[in-house]
Amino acid sequence: MASGLGGMALGLLLHLIQHVAYGYSLHSIISHESFLEGVSAASPVRRLAALCACATVGGIGWWALYRLGRPLVSIGKAVRDNGPRMPLLSTICHDLLQIITVALGSPLGREVAPRELGAVLATTVSDRAGLDAEKRRIMIACGAGAGLAAVYNVPLGGAPFTLEVLLGTLGLSALIPALATSVIAAMVAWIGLGNVTQYSVPHFEASPSLIAWSAVSGPVFGFSAYWFVRAAGAVRARAPRDWRLLVWSALVFPAIGLLAIPFPQLLGNGKGLAQAGFDSDLGVALAATLFMLKLLVTLGALRAGAAGGLLTPGLALGGLLACVLGGLWNHAWPFVPFGAFAIVGSAAFLASSMKMPLTAIVLTLELTRVGHDFLFPIALAVAGSISMLHLLSERRLQPTWSVRHEDIPIGNEAADRKGVLVP
Repeated sequence: MASGLGGMALGLLLHLIQHVAYGYSLHSIISHESFLEGVSAASPVRRLAALCACATVGGIGWWALYRLGRPLVSIGKAVRDNGPRMPLLSTICHDLLQIITVALGSPLGREVAPRELGAVLATTVSDRAGLDAEKRRIMIACGAGAGLAAVYNVPLGGAPFTLEVLLGTLGLSALIPALATSVIAAMVAWIGLGNVTQYSVPHFEASPSLIAWSAVSGPVFGFSAYWFVRAAGAVRARAPRDWRLLVWSALVFPAIGLLAIPFPQLLGNGKGLAQAGFDSDLGVALAATLFMLKLLVTLGALRAGAAGGLLTPGLALGGLLACVLGGLWNHAWPFVPFGAFAIVGSAAFLASSMKMPLTAIVLTLELTRVGHDFLFPIALAVAGSISMLHLLSERRLQPTWSVRHEDIPIGNEAADRKGVLVP
């Protein structure tokens, strides 16, 4: 219930700031007008002004937090045996900064904030309930998964995230509370956010051509996701936490605002881009252009020191890459709608970029409510993607590697649990 209320509050705050910043649907916090429609209708000056505000809030806010607040603790570290405690006030400030900057146009994901808020609230409730260390550890992970379930309305998806990414177990002692807390949190969040699907997709058929494409292209998504994660880890490790954060924010976010003048799709966490792919509204050339630009602005925001998730950006990047690959495939074996390619590609890219194959499949099915037949091409593509990721990780394409946990960024729970390869 705490995670559901927290996720609902963060979701409402996100919508409120978006509507005020870009001047759309001011009569209602929750409306049928999407963020992409709102920013596309906003003037170029307003887009640039919103990103300048994002630079100011993010630069000053995170600089002050790192200077004055207690050291942040990621969820992955908090759920370890005898892991450190997440500081309540610093974590809440960190989460509010993520939501505000994403609402103003930061290209990072918003999902880390409700996960962290759910985890820190679970810590407080578990302490008051007098739970032992092991039960407290499970409930912190469940709070994080429930926060994800609440903000995205994925009552089933929060559970495999808790089990696969955070706890690494399918034991009944974790499975039962993970399922229960995710369902409860999603239902509680309906109070303010409503029982809505995150993405609306038309009816697609899982044709033989799509299934063959999924099997062939799966390793391509794994290869791309592997290098995306490596690049994201490299720029995050070099992100400033002192006065230079102000300088980087003042340079990067206005530059994103300038790019958003001809390409408003770049603003926000990437939900609009993913939806455009699912709607088959993108051609090969535009999809390739937006893929490169989305990759650039995402890495730029991380390098500037901004915090946020990579779940929705991963969905968007996977969908855009799928439109490119699918467009080429259609020349050899026509005809599959681009939206069908985008759904499968989003799952495959997300599976490897977040190291969560089962969760990626469940999340994709819940986020899009696509037909059951799509489980076959999605599973094939995810299997190929994860196989390529495993192959690249095993061979370690760079000459020398080591595991340095101090380089692991806040919010990357899979990396916190498994370690990150760095040069």
